[in-house]
Amino acid sequence: MENLSIKDFYKEIFGENNSQIDTLLKNNSSNELGHFNVFDTKKFFFSGNKKSEMTYNRKLYYKISLIKGNNLVEYAGKSVRIEKQGILFATPKIPYKYIPQSKEQSGFFCVFTKEFLSKSKTGLLIDELPIYQPNSNFVYQLNDEQYNELKLIFKKMDTELSSDYAFKYDLLRNYVLELIHTGQKLKPVERLTSTNNASQRISSLFIELLERQFPIENESQAIQLKAPIDYAKTLGIHINHLNKVLKETTGKSTSEIINGRIVEEAKILLKQTQWSVTEIAYALGFEEVAHFSNFFKKHTSLPPLKFRN
Repeated sequence: MENLSIKDFYKEIFGENNSQIDTLLKNNSSNELGHFNVFDTKKFFFSGNKKSEMTYNRKLYYKISLIKGNNLVEYAGKSVRIEKQGILFATPKIPYKYIPQSKEQSGFFCVFTKEFLSKSKTGLLIDELPIYQPNSNFVYQLNDEQYNELKLIFKKMDTELSSDYAFKYDLLRNYVLELIHTGQKLKPVERLTSTNNASQRISSLFIELLERQFPIENESQAIQLKAPIDYAKTLGIHINHLNKVLKETTGKSTSEIINGRIVEEAKILLKQTQWSVTEIAYALGFEEVAHFSNFFKKHTSLPPLKFRN
């Protein structure tokens, strides 16, 4: 799975070598403000050879999509269908697949980084909001009145972004927060009955969540999902269901798969870096170096230093 940064996102919708990309990044980003942009969906995803289907790629940004048209959204064992219109709140923590079911699509979407919203004067922490929790229903149905009200907010954002108002980014943050708080009051779209490939989808997303934590590139980096329960919570399913699915699809338990990948990464770090065993232990989620040493010896029959040498 790819890690899609804002720049990678623009490459997807504009093309690999489009000259607009650097201009967009320069105009709409800074170390102090983060990044924000807003688009007309129809203009950018349903013209020419632009790709309309969004895959399970890891997206390193937040996205709010106002959707008008028949669409299917898949996440782990859940599928939700937007028959007419809705709004979707995407976060880097929730991998999902977005599949238009018809050519008649319209709406708006905005993309922004965590840094952009963290500059809000309210001191808001975006990942603590209910709508961005792993078990949240992040797709919401809209009636005509709600759709038109939210469409107006997106149009205001579009107008404001191109203005020369000195405090426009403060105003844009307020618009984004209005979208989020409106979403948190909406009724979720009803989930469809699990499809036959739900188990395979859960298995694929589990592997994606596991692999997104590697490779470990520096000593200060540490994996965030350590135990089976961490993955189950992120996927929004019960740990017993995750274990059952993985046993059916891979023949291994959740713990066996996680431990196997950690051992593989530990071997790479021991052989290809000069990091101390303590640094490697921390990066792989172990609070005590002794725990890592025992873990590694259990799975390889050798202590870490002996394996290195």
